[in-house]
Amino acid sequence: MAVPDSTPNISDAVAHALKVTLRGVDELLPQEEWVRKLARSEATGTPLRIKLGLDPTAPDIHVGHTVVLNKMRQLQDLGHTVIFLIGDFTSTIGDPSGRNSTRPPLTKEQIEANAQTYYRQASLVLDPARTEIRYNSEWSDPLGARGMIQLAAKYTVARMMERDDFNKRFKAGQSISVHEFLYPLMQGYDSVALKSDLELGGTDQKFNLLMGRHLQQEYGQEPQCILTMPLLEGLDGVDKMSKSKNNYIGISEEPNTMFAKVLSISDTLMWRWYTLLSFQTEAQIEALRAEVEAGRNPKDAKVALAKEITARFHGAAAAAAAEQDFINRSRGGVPDQIPELELSGAPLGIALVLKQAGLAASTSEGNRLIDGGGVRVDQSVVSDKGLKLAPGTYVLQVGKRKFARVTLSV
Repeated sequence: MAVPDSTPNISDAVAHALKVTLRGVDELLPQEEWVRKLARSEATGTPLRIKLGLDPTAPDIHVGHTVVLNKMRQLQDLGHTVIFLIGDFTSTIGDPSGRNSTRPPLTKEQIEANAQTYYRQASLVLDPARTEIRYNSEWSDPLGARGMIQLAAKYTVARMMERDDFNKRFKAGQSISVHEFLYPLMQGYDSVALKSDLELGGTDQKFNLLMGRHLQQEYGQEPQCILTMPLLEGLDGVDKMSKSKNNYIGISEEPNTMFAKVLSISDTLMWRWYTLLSFQTEAQIEALRAEVEAGRNPKDAKVALAKEITARFHGAAAAAAAEQDFINRSRGGVPDQIPELELSGAPLGIALVLKQAGLAASTSEGNRLIDGGGVRVDQSVVSDKGLKLAPGTYVLQVGKRKFARVTLSV
């Protein structure tokens, strides 16, 4: 999203901050209000309060989640206050966004278990020293039944039914539980409690973010601006990144796997990932893109992106090692670090060895892998499911990434 020519006279610092804000975003609403907030912040030296709420619905964060976290870090680096809000209360309701059925709420134990890892993982992107971490149970629990009724009185059912997923479910005759109306109300009330100036979220959160603006006005506060970020396409380049689609990169995945997964994306998708995931400036990205268009191998750019993402979550040394590991694999070599184990009872059938080495879940899966041509012993493809390995040491390989060094004895 480009800065429009109609932007009023503003300082260079505010113009820069606006440009950083708009990088890769889907919408910034209302933009003119955000410019005024930035200008006031510059004039008074008071940082703006920028809020991101995440419900701990799963124990791990994937790279798709970091699109919004990256934007938070960019704004944090401009000197503003970042509030990482863990929705331990709203998780008990269950966010109905984008769903065609009532979402089952999480238990208190599930929420606590997931929340333990959320901030630790988010801190790999955000600067922990400049991040305010909050839990919305702080103000939601004390609200009580009376406060909840008073809050519910500030929004109409007609307005609530304008929400796309509610509207579609109502027209389709699908059930909508009353408690689902409470979710956007409570998320909006978070903005009141935190006095936020800007709230970030994915495009699927727009209704909830606008609720925050409405409720802040109802409570006599200056309304927040809202910023929505696109949903990142996964490895397939089609669907949004999701564990259920198996097209994701978990930020806790080991470095070699993370590096290889980034390299597996298409050359076209790579540039979108650069915009949404890289910390390089837009000018640096455009310069790299111009080099590729002029004839430079796009794989060079993809390797640079893979190293940057891997280094962010595992460090520069691990990223360099992952690059070397990938080079070794592409040349048919064996990585330096692979699991080693010893087995007795040789000769042993190849499928049983694959199972005991942890390269196949069962002997039947081992046989299927052999049928598919995905098994190698000492770099030679195995085609005989009846192969028995005599005493000795062997390097077993399944696919491109799974290895084990097995020593067999009688």
